[in-house]
Amino acid sequence: MVPIYKGGDRSAVTNYRSISLTSVVCKQLEHVIEGYSRQVWDKNDWLCERQHGFRPGYSCESQVITVWQDIAGSLDKGVSIDAITIDFSKAFDLVPHDWLLMKLAASGMDSRLVVWVRERVGGQLSKEVKVTSGVPQGSVLGPLLFPVYINDIWRNINSSIRLFTDDCIIYRKNTNKKT
Repeated sequence: MVPIYKGGDRSAVTNYRSISLTSVVCKQLEHVIEGYSRQVWDKNDWLCERQHGFRPGYSCESQVITVWQDIAGSLDKGVSIDAITIDFSKAFDLVPHDWLLMKLAASGMDSRLVVWVRERVGGQLSKEVKVTSGVPQGSVLGPLLFPVYINDIWRNINSSIRLFTDDCIIYRKNTNKKT
């Protein structure tokens, strides 16, 4: 892990982002694991279709197009839309390892692979503190792990939701009648 300065006071730890610098062999292994994971999740239809980030066939553009089609369809019918946009602050840094591992295990992933991921994201100690949250940035698996963590966010929302990695829009038709 290498700390990359983001801005602000150079003496504040919060102004640095940890980036994972790994060997070519490690990155290749992560690509194999990523491919396996995607196959398991596709077979089980596990990964939420509302997540447009870091998925084959999905993109920022597909998220925007889907949202705007929904909004335009409602507006064409004279129905207004209420919407909230959310950017999860420091999203990749704050993923609790225990929750992430629990969700990976529930996804149908082989238990040996869950143990490997546990060692990759949560088994490291620094001199000052045990690392208990965050997914490795700069790695092949990092972009895949955050969407796993928020994969079930839609279950408790009674509105439409579209995600692009750590950005989210929640919207629904406004059913209040004006008198």
